[in-house]
Amino acid sequence: MASPTASDVLVETLLDWGVDTVFGLPGDGINGIIEALRTHQDRIKFIQVRHEEAAAFNACAYAKWTGRLGVCIATSGPGGIHLLNGLYDAKLDGQPVLAITGLQFHDLLHTFTQQDVELDKLFMDVCVYNSRIMGPQHVENVVELACRTALAYRGVAHVTVPVDMQSQPVSAGKRSERNVPHHVSDLMARSAQAPSDDQVGRAAAILNAGKKTAILAGRGALDARDQVLAVAERLGAPVIKPLLGKGVIPDDSPFSAGGIGLLGTKPAQEALETCDTLLIAGSSFPYIEFYPKPGQAQAVQIELDPMRMGLRYPVAAGLVGDTGKALQALLPRLDYREDRSFLETAQSGMKEWSQLMAERGTRSDKPMKPDVVAYELNRLLSDDAIVSTDSGTITTWIARHLVMRGNMMFSCSGNLATMACGLPYAIAAAVAQPGRQVVAFVGDGGLTMLMGELATCVKYDLDVKIVVIKNNALGQIKWEQMVFLGNPEYVCDLQPIDFAAVARGFGVKAFSVDDPARCGEVLREALSTRGPVLIEAVVDPHEPPMPPKATMKQVKNFAESLARGTPARGKIAWTVASDIVREIT
Repeated sequence: MASPTASDVLVETLLDWGVDTVFGLPGDGINGIIEALRTHQDRIKFIQVRHEEAAAFNACAYAKWTGRLGVCIATSGPGGIHLLNGLYDAKLDGQPVLAITGLQFHDLLHTFTQQDVELDKLFMDVCVYNSRIMGPQHVENVVELACRTALAYRGVAHVTVPVDMQSQPVSAGKRSERNVPHHVSDLMARSAQAPSDDQVGRAAAILNAGKKTAILAGRGALDARDQVLAVAERLGAPVIKPLLGKGVIPDDSPFSAGGIGLLGTKPAQEALETCDTLLIAGSSFPYIEFYPKPGQAQAVQIELDPMRMGLRYPVAAGLVGDTGKALQALLPRLDYREDRSFLETAQSGMKEWSQLMAERGTRSDKPMKPDVVAYELNRLLSDDAIVSTDSGTITTWIARHLVMRGNMMFSCSGNLATMACGLPYAIAAAVAQPGRQVVAFVGDGGLTMLMGELATCVKYDLDVKIVVIKNNALGQIKWEQMVFLGNPEYVCDLQPIDFAAVARGFGVKAFSVDDPARCGEVLREALSTRGPVLIEAVVDPHEPPMPPKATMKQVKNFAESLARGTPARGKIAWTVASDIVREIT
């Protein structure tokens, strides 16, 4: 039997760490690794993408949907460079991802040879572990540690391998005296991830002393639904969910106050504005302006990473550890709060908010409102659907109208807030969770960035439904220019694309709808069609993503932007005025 190559060892080490899927694009800088993946294809799948950026998004999303290590691969030079945006998505959202790249011939590096890019140096900022393979005998040690570090620190690990070393037999390499064969282990040792007893006692005393407690439950609490609900019930506390924590508790729970931020709910914002105690459970929600004013509330934070403790709001007690374990330790020490008035205020507000969302989602105006599409889609989703979205106004529509229930999963690019992630996220969901309903709710701006991934859907016959909101504009930037800066809208209009025709060119079944009266019917037919399907929903480009509570400064800026010459200012003003009248009548 031929001696295994360095690439064989790399792939076998991935298998030892439970990796069963690699996303990427072949290239001459990784030919040796691709050959090893070919010879191991009975145990590890290779999903070919059309752009390496998508592969990195795939790996990040795969980690989000499964809790396991996501893996992507790209060739030397430009291929590796293309990975960076998706890898930063993983870094900022704390997802374990391993990136594997090629390098040029080891003895031609630094000589201006073709694709002479030192990717290990380029990746320094994005990685928690980053190494260059120095020979066949180095592979096992490095790849094992890369997998371990990515999982342990929930971040990006990167291994780059010179192309000539990839196909070298391990037996041909000279092992150093101290490199004892197989001295590494694929055993993942995990800490107890439990907070100290004295900090639990201190946290309980703070929460018991409060009268109006709000819970901010983020992505770190996604696996702690029962514990979050138990604490909320004990304290009579509304649960507020940053976008990445949308799935922590069901949106139809009596404790849910919905989302926070510009795309959140009014009851959630008001709960944070008036609470006297705040429990931050597994969240580092970045928009500081939406937290209580410093000094208003006594805060308790549960955080796995000690470095993030008190990062957004001053805390009086910090519980370092897993959110579920910390809440479980906290629960027996919490008093049952008889006064439920704070919770009841949030519940009353949520009832009004839900009525407002239903009003927006059932409008019959033409052009069709984007709320209508999100509202109708929500009504048709199964209780185990996986929904991804992109960054922009699109995020607002789905965040407000998607009612999480059952075992639904939802994610997007949270802290990086990059465009183009929605479709690759959905692809990863279909690969990782076959048999579940998968929907990408995306904007026309984001989809066009990585539209080639429609071919990936067809190639692997993925049962993905892509709902593209077509308003022919970079909507989020348009409204930011007007509302945050008071500037006229500029260079936000997009060249219109017939997305249904383009999708059919890829071999994707396609539907179009611009009539709110037919929106539900078209979505129902599309969702019931097997395989990849695109639904082009043509909507009003002048419909604003209204914040839960507009400030006077935002109103002033908006008026100034219209006065200074925003294109279509008459239609925009009429649309906004119409929306406001509907909400106050």
